[in-house]
Amino acid sequence: MILTGRHAPETPVSAFPWDAVLALGLSTLRWRPRDLWAATPCELAAAAGLIRPSPDAPSRADLDRLLAAHPDPGVL
Repeated sequence: MILTGRHAPETPVSAFPWDAVLALGLSTLRWRPRDLWAATPCELAAAAGLIRPSPDAPSRADLDRLLAAHPDPGVL
């Protein structure tokens, strides 16, 4: 689709790849439809392996220390 008008971009706008997203979510990831529709684009990209953790993300040991220092009340 190409938008026209005074402030429209000069390059064509691509349609969202619904077929690919549905195939990934329902067939590859085997999510239930309600879970796929509830997911954000960022969550879907992460589940697809398109987002990698940053090198300065906390380690598991860091997370364990934080959880021990700040426990959630009433959660086992």
